[in-house]
Amino acid sequence: MASQALIAHGSPDAVVAYRAGRRVTARSFLADVTRVASCMPVASHVLNVCDDRYHFAVGLCASIITKKVSLLPSTHTPQIIRQLARFAPDVFCMTDDPSCDIALPLFHYRDDPPGEGSWQVPQIDAEQLVAYVFTSGSTGMPIPHKKTWGRLVRCVSEGARRLGLVDGRSYAMLGTVPAQHMYGFESTVLTALQSGNALCAERPFYPADICASIAALPRPRVLVSTPIHLRSLLSTDVELPPLDLIVSATATLPPQLARDAERRFAAPLLEIYGSTETGQIASRRTVETQEWHLWPNVHLSVEDGRAWAQGGHVEQRTPMGDVLEVRSDERFILHGRTEDLVNIAGKRGSLGYLNHHLNAIPGVIDGAFFVREDERASAIGVTRLAAFVVAPQLNAASLLDRLRERIDPVFLPRPLLFVDRLPRNATGKLAREALQSLAASAPEFAHADPERPWAQ
Repeated sequence: MASQALIAHGSPDAVVAYRAGRRVTARSFLADVTRVASCMPVASHVLNVCDDRYHFAVGLCASIITKKVSLLPSTHTPQIIRQLARFAPDVFCMTDDPSCDIALPLFHYRDDPPGEGSWQVPQIDAEQLVAYVFTSGSTGMPIPHKKTWGRLVRCVSEGARRLGLVDGRSYAMLGTVPAQHMYGFESTVLTALQSGNALCAERPFYPADICASIAALPRPRVLVSTPIHLRSLLSTDVELPPLDLIVSATATLPPQLARDAERRFAAPLLEIYGSTETGQIASRRTVETQEWHLWPNVHLSVEDGRAWAQGGHVEQRTPMGDVLEVRSDERFILHGRTEDLVNIAGKRGSLGYLNHHLNAIPGVIDGAFFVREDERASAIGVTRLAAFVVAPQLNAASLLDRLRERIDPVFLPRPLLFVDRLPRNATGKLAREALQSLAASAPEFAHADPERPWAQ
């Protein structure tokens, strides 16, 4: 029976994590895993919502050695929790928040004094089911996707190699994304554990806190982040500490933003491409190429305009939610989300393309186009776009003039609404429902005429 080690650290004194600047050794980490495993409820499924990344990692590994399956939904709304309970009736919630109000049996993580324990790394059956990740189904029910230990290890091991994290040095990996998200799960937890590097317990949000957390870590150090967090960092007056690597995912990164990030942090920036269903499957250095390089043995095929991934660590043949142009067996170009394509007056465009040009305008801090779904637009049978923008130094007229220089006038937003911030989630993504809700609360939107084009 093939097996994979729980962690790849070859010495009991190797650093597995940093917590508030304090090093945690592999021996201490495994002692915490054993301690938590010994007092977990007798159940087969666990919802691990620990905010502290170290707590999450300990809970994950404790679940693995006791053969509990971790459930990783995209959100923890009451409706999702009820659906999880129907999916796995014995599920309990592991939390480090004393005021956690999730309606499941609660198991509170205790930060007991660090132990030493014996030095023996558990070996895990490669076929063991260790997690279900969930995507949104068309019926509203979350769709589970199996993740087995061997395939997860295979995936993140290749990722660590692509990122240059297996050169014999011990990297400190700081993430601005939650451990429960597939990107954070793979890139800030599993990658560290399976490459002999060190994860960081903290998840700073504000630019000053991110910079302080980076500066507190020894080099070499890595920032695992998103385009929206990087844009916020680069717009701050806080001095940016040097890094040795920047990793970005969840949305494509504009080349200019990648160049600015590399210059300001004095480090290379690599993007990761993947999905909840497949995990990470490709990477690229954005300043050098628009092509993505696939993981070994992962293949893409296109049928009726839709791309499918299979092979390698991908558990099953999986449709991708993006428009992909396959260039070779190993490389492809990403053209945007399938659901982002719009057709207006016979002209096709992509919301991702439009967002790129909106956010490239000097003075725009953040912005997003979306398809209007109000009754007036539907009644006349037309597709119209609106946009929200965070740009306190600009006005609508000047911003539209600059947009008109970049995009076809038929795609100009009707209306263009200025806001203080966009309702992004913890990974920087914008849910369509959140944008529609924001639009519904804006008086300007109610009076915008979907038939009236902007003056051209």
